[in-house]
Amino acid sequence: MLNQSTAIILFAVLSLALLAAFSGCAYYTDQMSAERMQNGYTMVLPGIEGPDRFNSNIAQGLENGGVRTAIEVHDWTTGRAWNFLTHLQDIERNRQQARILARRIIEYQDQYPGRPVHLVGHSGGAGLILLTLEALPADRRISSVILLAPAVLPRFDLTTALTTTDSGIWNFHSLGDVPLLIIGTSLAGTIDRQFSFGSGAVGFKLPKAASDETRRLYEAKLHQIPFRFRMISRGNLGGHFGWTTKAFARDYLAPIIRENSEYTHSGHKLRF
Repeated sequence: MLNQSTAIILFAVLSLALLAAFSGCAYYTDQMSAERMQNGYTMVLPGIEGPDRFNSNIAQGLENGGVRTAIEVHDWTTGRAWNFLTHLQDIERNRQQARILARRIIEYQDQYPGRPVHLVGHSGGAGLILLTLEALPADRRISSVILLAPAVLPRFDLTTALTTTDSGIWNFHSLGDVPLLIIGTSLAGTIDRQFSFGSGAVGFKLPKAASDETRRLYEAKLHQIPFRFRMISRGNLGGHFGWTTKAFARDYLAPIIRENSEYTHSGHKLRF
């Protein structure tokens, strides 16, 4: 009979293996023409399984939804889906990848000053985005950030990340994400190396002893979007991969990027 520690390890591996089992070749062809680069830059970061049909669907859905910026699925993993636990748990490697991504953003902004930059991340990729925002210099800005089922601690301090964005951070979360963001992250950990429910299941919470400035930032720039039953019509059933359908990306995510490609702070919020 297995002891408790062995059972927990095996359960964590089996739970996360569900994620790796869906991995495969990405079908989306990155749109990086000079014309699109002039319009802005949208990066889609996959989860810990690496590029697959799910993040391919996100990118294609954005294009179908009228996003005319350059669109790239950026692989921050090792490129080996079976190595997904390393992608989740190796915090030093993930911080290094965040610095690489930050340099990529800086290079684009230096070449195309004033153009919008949008970041979209699913699961572990959403966590990598937050590390990237923390790695950016204080004078660099991101137009919008979309987090889909982030595998991050709910009380992750978003102060720096929110300060780095113009229009803020959209967090799409669902209590239906039980296998991976409630059980899985409680046993195997989150991208920021905490053993807890993920913010992609329960949403972000204010850090303990948050300053008044942080409270104001959360109120103004953190847009939390829980799963709603009407999203089912876009193929989103409230699970971990529901946010990655083409129809959902077209109708829910593309409008955020389109509206904030020429962002002016008007206090307007999209309604979901």
